[in-house]
Amino acid sequence: MKIRPWTSLSPDERSALLRRTEAGDPSVDAAVQEICRDVRRRGDDGVRSWTERFDRQTVDSMRVPEEELAAAERQLSEELRRALLQAIANIRAFHAAQRRPPVAVETMPGVVCRLETRPIGRVGLYIPAGSAPLPSTLLMLAIPAQLAGCSRIAVCSAPRNGGSIDPLVAATGRLLGLTEFYRVGGVQAVAAMAYGTASIPKVDKIFGPGNRYVAAAKRLVAADTDGTSVDLPAGPSEVLVIADDRADAQTVTWDLISQAEHDPDARAILVTPSRALAERVNAAVEAAVDSIPRSSIARRALDASVIVIVDSLDEAITFSNEYAPEHLVVNTSDPERVAGTILNAGSVFLGAYAPVTAGDYASGTNHTLPTSGAARGTGGVTLQSFEKTLTIQTLTRSGLEALAPTLCSLAQAEGLTAHARAVDVRLTGEK
Repeated sequence: MKIRPWTSLSPDERSALLRRTEAGDPSVDAAVQEICRDVRRRGDDGVRSWTERFDRQTVDSMRVPEEELAAAERQLSEELRRALLQAIANIRAFHAAQRRPPVAVETMPGVVCRLETRPIGRVGLYIPAGSAPLPSTLLMLAIPAQLAGCSRIAVCSAPRNGGSIDPLVAATGRLLGLTEFYRVGGVQAVAAMAYGTASIPKVDKIFGPGNRYVAAAKRLVAADTDGTSVDLPAGPSEVLVIADDRADAQTVTWDLISQAEHDPDARAILVTPSRALAERVNAAVEAAVDSIPRSSIARRALDASVIVIVDSLDEAITFSNEYAPEHLVVNTSDPERVAGTILNAGSVFLGAYAPVTAGDYASGTNHTLPTSGAARGTGGVTLQSFEKTLTIQTLTRSGLEALAPTLCSLAQAEGLTAHARAVDVRLTGEK
């Protein structure tokens, strides 16, 4: 990792350090547009051809049969079953607590305004299954979808050798009671769910993280009036660690490596006012990275990552808020004080005993989070991500009479006379 003293950087160098290189890559956008156009035009045939090209699998029937899901569940070890059930219980408890009661306010006598929620009808869940299948992502998305009451939950995940989906993803879905699985991944899965094919009906909203191509595909279909809604920008994983001189170097080291092993495009950043800690961590990362099975992936991510030395903890907080990381680890002597100053982050992990791993799997919070700085304007997936709000108003005659002068005055001021007549005709009965 490169060590960069923040105070010695020029404004351009600082901007470059804060920038995510994968966002808005013209070559990625061009490739994604081609795939989406083809799937939209050729439907299942387009999906199959891109699956053969990228996954090197020939898939005749895209729907995963029920017996494959059942067989995968039977293969679960008891240890893994217990772990999954514990994660399910924790995630369900945290998301169930997010239910919002209806709101009803009488804004003036005879005028009642209500806010209610409804589930999104048809949702599509994209579950990454490239070099590291993520059944944990299925937990994070399916559980709130079920709690919200979504009527249809479709799951897309790339096929492995032989054409089957990852057995742990299949078994996790079976534990959750899901039945609609498709062996399709990548951009072609996003396009199929957004536009619909003969085998994969269109959904109302797509959820799930992915690489830069999947993230670009989600942006494209969300901007297309014939496409569909998406959850949030969720590209390559990233972590930012704020640590002071009391932090354990090995703890920080593995927080960085654990995110770097996701993807070569992942980013791991340490921001610290302690040069001594920076140097210890840098040496420890170099010594440890080759000890993991995914060392080549992690090393590529770490080579593009950085350790930033700042003058103070306050400057570290300022940097973090500007960067707006997906995951923020606060490993300082007083993490709660830092927490109160955090404005922009997907999920925050406070203290020496709170690794990102906890949120990734089973603490209860959701791990589908905004990346690439999107945390400046949005949060991660919650129960509300699978719901939509609608407002309802009820007016009595006396309520409308009392509000009519205000309504007509504002309508006339905007030059919308029919709006005023819609009020008058109710009160005067004139035709």
